[in-house]
Amino acid sequence: MEGGFVPGVAEIVVILFVMVFGLVGALLTVIPFWKICTKAGFPGPLALLMLVPVANFILPFYIAFAQWPALRQGGQGAPPARDFT
Repeated sequence: MEGGFVPGVAEIVVILFVMVFGLVGALLTVIPFWKICTKAGFPGPLALLMLVPVANFILPFYIAFAQWPALRQGGQGAPPARDFT
């Protein structure tokens, strides 16, 4: 046997198809979590943990149950103050 396996056109198309859909899937996961993290007052790059296999289960729970810095500081993401007087 001389040489190795040389992929044909069909194999290259399948590889590109998987890569493109993997990138689209990663973007469809990271972009919303980036926005959620920033609105909650957490750093946006924390959303990149959604690409890590075990952390993608932990991050939503952390965001859901942690004290949101945005609500503590009264900044972006805080509900409007109501005046009941």
